[in-house]
Amino acid sequence: MPSPLDRRALLLASASTLAACGAVGRKEDAARATDAEAARAELFSHLRGVAHGQSPIAAEERVARRARAARLLATHGADAVLVEPGATMSWLTGVSFGRSERLFALLLCADGSQAWICPAFEASRVRAKIAECGGEIVAWQEHEHPSRPLAAELERRRVGVLLVENSVRHVHAGRLAREWNGRIALGDAWLVDLRARKDAHELALLRRANELTQLALSTVARTLRPGLSGDEVAARMAAAHAALSMKGSWCLALVGERAALPHGDNSPRPIARGDLLLVDTGATLLEYQSDHTRTWCVEGEPEDEARRAWVATRDAQQAAYAAIKPGARCKDVDAAARATLERAGFGGGYEALTHRLGHGIGVEGHEDPYFDGGSEVVLEPGMTFSDEPGVYREGRFGVRLEDIVVVVEGGADHFGTWPKDWKAP
Repeated sequence: MPSPLDRRALLLASASTLAACGAVGRKEDAARATDAEAARAELFSHLRGVAHGQSPIAAEERVARRARAARLLATHGADAVLVEPGATMSWLTGVSFGRSERLFALLLCADGSQAWICPAFEASRVRAKIAECGGEIVAWQEHEHPSRPLAAELERRRVGVLLVENSVRHVHAGRLAREWNGRIALGDAWLVDLRARKDAHELALLRRANELTQLALSTVARTLRPGLSGDEVAARMAAAHAALSMKGSWCLALVGERAALPHGDNSPRPIARGDLLLVDTGATLLEYQSDHTRTWCVEGEPEDEARRAWVATRDAQQAAYAAIKPGARCKDVDAAARATLERAGFGGGYEALTHRLGHGIGVEGHEDPYFDGGSEVVLEPGMTFSDEPGVYREGRFGVRLEDIVVVVEGGADHFGTWPKDWKAP
């Protein structure tokens, strides 16, 4: 007798098949899509009882972050930093604000003071948004543009060197340079010092986010059968993440030869016996990101070289993990994975592993520093990365395995469980 999970999967397969039939009108299509979505929600309803057990970042933690950010400015020879809306602004203040052609930005100074640069007509809205973290408002009128009032504010605060956070748009830095006689510099090194090493609360959030995504992925895998498309796999991952109260689910589900391109499109071709399925997926838990990749055969057995590639990829992942320790360089970890693939007969350099080994992860899915062959960044405890080697054979198959690792005293740790074989994720 089929299990409850299997029965729900059969109902969903029926709904998906109906939805794939010829168009018979927009209302009917919409109804079928709604039925399929409801069936997916029911399929993973048992995950709703899984608690994440984590608390969000508190206001006092952000106060401490801003104080440390200000202290770090002095060590980088700067008097202030300019930050536009995005991950760093949210990380420092909890404030989110949309970007437009009109500059809205945080000015954080080395003395710990801060100001908000905003259009005058937005001042009331900004005042409400910044109530918790505080700071002066420097408003600019439409006819004067932001660069002149910002330059005046920098002069008033006696700023000689201003860092611009990585995501600040060039147009704003360029216009400021025409109005202001101080020096503008890129704050990339300051940003790595500020955000690369995660504290205990951040690590707990990252660990739980990635554990939950592994749970979602393994649960979805048990519902898959030949005949489903990559799009349907992605839709099921979204439903599983939603049941676990995770936001912003994303999924790249690549079938067979489509996985030979690391960022290939979700395949409209149904999964067949013997196909490898590559699923790269993640979501957000209380601001922090997950990112995992598994490659496995849904049914049957893949070709011999694909099985060899899976084993070599797993060995490369473990070789990279063994190379992670405080004092090692990012480039050395990348090199350890490539050397393993070369010894396994899949070629050196970028022949098999066509991309860098991995990326930093935190409140952004991809953030500095990176495991790449040119990075001289020295690993320190608290740094978190993806460890994701792969073997890609265009027109045939692709294999990638990805787990999140953290540098600890004396070595490394990882979140969740390692992949075991090509038969399941």
